[in-house]
Amino acid sequence: MIFKKYTLITSAVLLTLLFSCKGEKQVAVDINWVDRIDTTATNAHYISNRAPLKPSALIKLPVGAVRPEGFLKEYLIRQKNGLTGNLGEISAWLQKEDNAWLSKDGEGQWGWEEVPYWLKGYANIGYLLEDQKMIDEAMVWLEGTMESQREDGNFGPRHFDGDNQDFWANMIMLYCLQSYYEYSHDERVIDLMTRYFKFELNVPDENFLNGYWQKLRGGDNLHSVYWLYNRTGDQFLLELAEKIHRNTSDWIGRQHDLKDIHNYYEVRDGEEVPDWYRDQIDWHNVNHAQAFREPAQYALLSHDEQHTAATYENFNIIREHFGQVPGGMFGSDENARPGYADPRQGIETCGIVEQMNSDEHLLRITGDPFWADHAEEIAYNIYPAAVMPDFKSLHYITSPNMVLLDAENHAPGIANSGPFLMMNPFSSRCCQHNHSQGWPYFIENLWMATPDNGLVAAIYGPSNVTAKVGLEGNEVTIHESTHYPFEEDLNFTIETAVAVVFPLYLRIPEWTQKAEIFINGELVKSEISNSGYVKIEREWHSKDQVKLTLPMEIRVDTWEKNSNSFSVNRGPLTYSLKIGEDYIKRDSEETAIWDSKWQEGADTKKWPSWEVHPTTDWNYSLVLDKDNPAASLTVEEKEWPASDFPFTPESVPVLIKAKGKQIPEWQLGQYGLVGELKDLPKTTEAPAVDVELIPMGAARLRISAFPELKE
Repeated sequence: MIFKKYTLITSAVLLTLLFSCKGEKQVAVDINWVDRIDTTATNAHYISNRAPLKPSALIKLPVGAVRPEGFLKEYLIRQKNGLTGNLGEISAWLQKEDNAWLSKDGEGQWGWEEVPYWLKGYANIGYLLEDQKMIDEAMVWLEGTMESQREDGNFGPRHFDGDNQDFWANMIMLYCLQSYYEYSHDERVIDLMTRYFKFELNVPDENFLNGYWQKLRGGDNLHSVYWLYNRTGDQFLLELAEKIHRNTSDWIGRQHDLKDIHNYYEVRDGEEVPDWYRDQIDWHNVNHAQAFREPAQYALLSHDEQHTAATYENFNIIREHFGQVPGGMFGSDENARPGYADPRQGIETCGIVEQMNSDEHLLRITGDPFWADHAEEIAYNIYPAAVMPDFKSLHYITSPNMVLLDAENHAPGIANSGPFLMMNPFSSRCCQHNHSQGWPYFIENLWMATPDNGLVAAIYGPSNVTAKVGLEGNEVTIHESTHYPFEEDLNFTIETAVAVVFPLYLRIPEWTQKAEIFINGELVKSEISNSGYVKIEREWHSKDQVKLTLPMEIRVDTWEKNSNSFSVNRGPLTYSLKIGEDYIKRDSEETAIWDSKWQEGADTKKWPSWEVHPTTDWNYSLVLDKDNPAASLTVEEKEWPASDFPFTPESVPVLIKAKGKQIPEWQLGQYGLVGELKDLPKTTEAPAVDVELIPMGAARLRISAFPELKE
């Protein structure tokens, strides 16, 4: 596979049309294709990067400006009714008694990353659904956090990493405070952050970010400093930004260490990983998914394009060696290991949602549509597969090839000792709380403002946005009606009290060819085959309609470094072999790991764990025409599910019919995992039979990376 490298702005193609709008006078419309959105202007209505920071490429709208519709809204409702909405009553880490986040002196038995991990998603779901009960509950924690600020400016739990304060959990809570401010405009947030950052500035370098998580993840602290600087302009914040970068792990230079792994890439099962590999480089999957973006964040201040390029390089290197798999993530389990890159290796759910958050950050920073493509790839493929449809339990580890979810220990086949493949409400306390952010943050980044006072449909999904546009800041609402990513058409309807001129940008994904744009039923642009954005600038009237058609051809990707395995894709979706699923209920207390902690009095019987066992054969590869693989596959469209939830085997609206052959030698290996692809024969005498493929996100059991077969 060839992964996208860092690119610069290319030329634009301009098309000017005159056409009549619903029988009215002719309206001029300019249609441009651009690789990136121009940043020479500054948005007059939304806070952008303040000099000397580089101009914002895309500008995040305040929380609540973007609202989910359709299946995205259904996702949030299921989270509300599932684990996210109920953790406050069952997780010991969220109990209010003796909780350091609710203590004015920062003391308490309970209080580290779990509260802000959960609150990032919980509070924002409340804002997006306008659920007052959730908002009121979130305010208990936000008020407690603000009241915990001490004379020196520090706030939150007194948590230490050795002799130094651990700043990590505060970095997460700053996200929560920023979202709350965007929703409420409560100036106490600005005051708290100003005082806290003055405190951080006064901490000696030798005591600042001097510890494991905080040193690796300083980019999150940097993001919050920029956020405040753009609102206050306080110059000391730029000094603090330099200090944070100076004391954060060297993610700019780390790419050179990452390249050395090819020397050990063929390490086999059971062999010791070299000491230098364990000690010199941190290979924890969440750190890579979350922290690799820090150089691009720092580039906003340094203006050094090599820093931005380093983030792209870090992304590419980890996927070159561990990410030769479908679904958008990489095979790290908990810690990436040389020689363990088969599609049976997986990723933490924390790693999934943090990668989505990183993609959203980088989309705003660079404007590169690649990051939107990647965010969709993860959100619509591996993330739904990691969580039960009712959102009441989840995986710790999710893999592209995964055919048995049980309560057994699969180490060292995966780099974790414990029952980490089953669906469990207490699979691990980090993912249990942190998964909450995935969908609300994704939804908030569907639409963004542009420097030229326009709007961009940056990531696609059913939604609506209300925002100020044009020179005078007229408020418009755009309704996005679609069943994307399952269908090709996206329909946009504008509502505005007065006619207003502003640019509307539509992202063109890399995977599509010959996209088309219609305005009020008239074709205005066709044959769009370059990834980037189409800019439509005209005078918009209420009820104007835009339709974007993104043709979804079947694509077959070959993963050369993973035994020439291949995956089947249509649009942004990856498809998996449909496997029969038998759900076996287990007692969550009996299958819990050592750090699972329930609140006293919680009814654990309401929160079972689930094993999922296959009821049909899974050891198939596909029979494809090598010259034209898509000709061997047939797309079948079904009615949209009445549940508005398309991510179960029974409810998928699109499936693919194929021919498959069993590979008898392909069985579960010694660790109870799918046998590795490299050990399989390239031929089979089995007859070709009919098989079905369903979207990866709907498959709790799946084969997504198919073995190579030679006829």
